[in-house]
Parts: sequence; C-alpha cells; structure tokens
Amino acid sequence: MASRQQLQSLSEEAICSVCLDFFIEPATLDCGHNFCRSCITKSWEKKEINTCPECAEEFPERNLRINRALGNLAEKARNLNLNPKEKESKLHCEEHQEELKLFCETDKKLICLICQNSKEHKSHNFLPIKEAAENLKVQLKSSLNSLTVKKSVVLETEQKQKRKISEVREQSSSLQTHITSQFSKMHQILTEKEQRLLRDLREEEERILEPMEKNLREIQENLNSIEEKLSKLQKQMEEKDELIFLKEGVHRKRR
Repeated sequence: MASRQQLQSLSEEAICSVCLDFFIEPATLDCGHNFCRSCITKSWEKKEINTCPECAEEFPERNLRINRALGNLAEKARNLNLNPKEKESKLHCEEHQEELKLFCETDKKLICLICQNSKEHKSHNFLPIKEAAENLKVQLKSSLNSLTVKKSVVLETEQKQKRKISEVREQSSSLQTHITSQFSKMHQILTEKEQRLLRDLREEEERILEPMEKNLREIQENLNSIEEKLSKLQKQMEEKDELIFLKEGVHRKRR
C-alpha cells in the first residue's frame, strides 16, 4: 500500500503551477510544460507575446495539446481528497507516517504512538499534544508578561535618557550663546582700547617730534648759510686779478 508521502508526491504531479490546484483539462505547450487550459488561456490574454509561465519560452502561435493522461491522474488525486497545496504534512511522523499525537517532554519533539514505544523514547515523559500546547501557552504568556514589564521599564529609561540628552543640548546651546556674547563684549573693549592707545601714541609722537623738527629746520638754515659763504669764498679764491681780490677782501671784512 502506498504511503501518504508517496501519494502526496504523486499528487504534486497533477497540480497546475498557475492556479496551484489539480489540473482541469490539462494542456501541454510546445516546451513540454502543462497547465490548465483555462489558466494558460487567461495568462496569454494579458500578454502581447505568448510565453510559458515556467520557462518563459515564446510561441508565435497558440498551440495547445490536451493531455488526457494527466487529466485522469488529476481526477484520481482529487478523488483521494489530497490537499494540492500541502507538499508534506507536518502532522504525521516522518519515520512511521502516523499521525503525531504526543509530545515528548524529554526530547522536546512531537511523536506518534509507535515512537512512544520505541527504544529511542524509553522512560521519557509524554503529554497529549493539546495539553503540551496549553503548557507552552502558559509559558509563553508568562514570558510575554515578563517582556511587557521589561519593555515598560526600558521605555521609561529611554525617555529619561532622551530628557537628559535634551537638557545637555539645551545647556550646551545656552553656554555657547553666553560665550559668544562675552567674547563679543571683550572684542569691543579691546578694539576701543586699541584705538585709544593708537591715538595716545600719535599724540606723543607729535609732541616729541615737533621740537626736533624745528631744530632740524634751524640746522638746515644754518647749513644753507654756511654753504652760501663757502661758495662766495671759493669764488673769491678763484679771482685772478689781485686788485679786485683785495678790494672784495676789504669789503668782506667791513661786513
């Protein structure tokens, strides 16, 4: 007798990949893939180019060949009441193909009645699936409550941290404004002091230089007078006529 897994595998061959249900009037394309006739027709109505939904091969013409053998297989699978969308039932033991009815507390796994009597689970503790599920729900509820409380505490801590961060930023911003203001005032004071010192320096410079420049003008005038006398003496010394030379010498002595 075929196992449930074998029947399930056989049923998969009779499933249309478009509607995921057993074939109805299965049609074979030129590429070899099969689809329900209505499924492939509707698929092509939405497209400009006829392509295979599985391999994307293009077909210039809509050639559909009815696959009667596949249709019969799909009908038989439908009559066996197999679920076309269930590839492998997880409610049956993989080893014995029996329905899973017990929960082994020792190994923490679902088992069937045959597994219960095997050497692998000898002296283990078992619970009905419903009771094991209820126990797990109680555990999960306890964990959920604990996590809810922890979440509340963490949220409160998060809010406190956010408030502290906001306070630090506000204090920093206020301090920055204060520092900028103070340095601006200091800059203004220093600028005024700089202007005052420069003004005092110019005044002191003028006070010192004024008599020095006056003295320099007198020296320059005296120098000009001496140079003028030297020029005249030099001119007299160059005189060749002795009479004129003596005459100018006597005149100069009188002056």
